[in-house]
Amino acid sequence: MSTRHVDLAVLGGGAAGLAAVREARRRGASALMVNAGPIGGDCTFTGCVPSKTLIEAARVGASFGEAFGRVRSVVDRIASSETADVLRAEGIEVIDEVGEITGPGRLRAGSTAVEAGGVVVAIGSRPAVPPIPGLDAVEPLTSDSFWSLGQAPTSLAVIGGGAIGCELSQALALLGVEVTLIEMAPRLLASEEPASSGVVARALDAAGVTVRTGVAVERVERRTDGAVLHLDDGSLVAAEQVLVATGRRSNADRSGLSAAGLDLDERGYVATSDDLKTTMARTYAAGDITGRVQLTHAADQMGRIAAGNSLRRLGRTRFVADRIPRVTFTDPEVASVGATEADAALRWPKARVVELPLDEHDRAIAADRTDGFIKLIAAPKPVIGHLGGGHLVGASIVAPRAGEMLGELTLALALKTFVGRVALTAHPYPTWSYGIQKAVGQFFTEIEGRTHRPVGG
Repeated sequence: MSTRHVDLAVLGGGAAGLAAVREARRRGASALMVNAGPIGGDCTFTGCVPSKTLIEAARVGASFGEAFGRVRSVVDRIASSETADVLRAEGIEVIDEVGEITGPGRLRAGSTAVEAGGVVVAIGSRPAVPPIPGLDAVEPLTSDSFWSLGQAPTSLAVIGGGAIGCELSQALALLGVEVTLIEMAPRLLASEEPASSGVVARALDAAGVTVRTGVAVERVERRTDGAVLHLDDGSLVAAEQVLVATGRRSNADRSGLSAAGLDLDERGYVATSDDLKTTMARTYAAGDITGRVQLTHAADQMGRIAAGNSLRRLGRTRFVADRIPRVTFTDPEVASVGATEADAALRWPKARVVELPLDEHDRAIAADRTDGFIKLIAAPKPVIGHLGGGHLVGASIVAPRAGEMLGELTLALALKTFVGRVALTAHPYPTWSYGIQKAVGQFFTEIEGRTHRPVGG
């Protein structure tokens, strides 16, 4: 068995793994990636890239075949920038084998032993399939297997009303599929503002999706023409195919991490401190496997933080989940960062809230897209309170370009800057982002009859 010696070894080739090895090279360190199969992870092949391509194709009226052809083309193009050959050209070693941790700073990958100054574990997660009686028998689709569809089903039952369920339901309905979306929580997008859920529910209804909330699937019956879902309110939903979009589960059970000595939390994810250090010496974890924030851009940031912390001698960078923006790519989009109002009321009881409905936003009126809003939450600063408007602790936007509007608010939140600085920054009129300036101004004065209110009020 040969032995390789490097400064940083990374187990996994998704967003977190890619960020970690590239951060190591940026710092002048030697880096090695162990990953079996194509590099790029879920985001490139079964997540962000294909789903957003499908959504865009559906919005412009493409057929099912055209949309899936576009998906394959875009995935191939983006994946070509993340291959082993590309990484090797950047000075990164790649071993295309299943790897395992054998001790602090040690990996085994096929016939190669790796001795590293530090290790980053970035082996990701996979779709979770709930233990509903009869579900396995109908061979449900997941966000992984969905992309193998050869032709459009006549009807589709989607279990799960989170971001993935909402996005794919709307896209498939626009592509001509009869879609029923089932969510056991009282509303869609349960982790977002209730008003966001309402806008998305109306948008899905307008696209032709039948939305069922507050009901659970008790069992699934297989039939020759598809499946019948028995709901706990006594109703039935028949569909040719079923898509499960009920979250994800850790890949730790597939990699023997616990046997190697890494502690897992109660959900099966790798236990980490805020600086992403695991319970094993010289070993960090990043991305979905930490169970922290399961988003590609969060994985990218964690990969860079974990690599940097492993390689630096002094000081540690913390990963702060509150600073990670979230976007659901329905039409309109739902974008948020930091706390919802319900959370803010518990953490910052003296916080203040401003809101701007899109029917009072000139760009939305011009575009005739007025179902949505901008909502900002600011907490008082220590000692000086609300002087300068306080600092932003939460933002939610529902609008056609909400994801693009969120950047400046994420920066303001991360820097804990005075919201007055956002209010005083000139925003071009009449852009979608101009609404942010109009909303922020309410922290200081009444604008067109609107002003701030207490959080929870």
